Amino acid sequence: MKMFLDSAKTDEIEYALEMWDIDGVTTNPRHVQSSGKSFQTVIEEIAELFAGTDKAVSVEVNPHLTDWEEIVAEGLKLAEISPSFVIKVGVSESGYKAIRELTARGVRVNATLIFSVAQAWHAARAGAAYVSPFLGWKEQHGDYAESLVPEVAAMLENYNYRSLIIAAAVRNARQIADVALAGAHCVTAAMAVYENSFRSPYTAMGEQIFQDAWDATPKA
Repeated sequence: MKMFLDSAKTDEIEYALEMWDIDGVTTNPRHVQSSGKSFQTVIEEIAELFAGTDKAVSVEVNPHLTDWEEIVAEGLKLAEISPSFVIKVGVSESGYKAIRELTARGVRVNATLIFSVAQAWHAARAGAAYVSPFLGWKEQHGDYAESLVPEVAAMLENYNYRSLIIAAAVRNARQIADVALAGAHCVTAAMAVYENSFRSPYTAMGEQIFQDAWDATPKA
């Protein structure tokens, strides 16, 4: 399962590339806003960080666009900035048409804001390179999310679709484990989620036991 960082902050991305060797990045308008920089500045900086690699960077089109031709036009412009860029398109009737057109023109697309198997199916039929089911958002509003990734995975396998699953809006280490076991091809999460996933109180307890033993062992 590939590890994507859900962020548009270049300092976070640089750290994650250096320390964790992340496989890619997913951005969205909220992450860009949090960076404190303009959209164009952020994506150009991220493109530079990934220059010369085969890692994927998801960049979202203007979410106000509802006409499929406008979505395609913006997607094509974004794709020209970097070969690493995967164009994020929100799922909708127009979105699926745009996904089909962009894919036909050789542009990889990440179908985003997926909350049902049916939406993932439409995206896979349209040729999306990635489908992104959102887990945390469903659970945040009291909806059951645990079955979403395994059901999407089963659907893709049943019909030999080539789309890869990016488990998105992942909020904790337990969810990382769940989507890995469910067959997600990629997971994307915030920096803090990954930092917490490295830790366990049992590991800290064990380290303390071994440190105490080390210190109590005769030195000669």
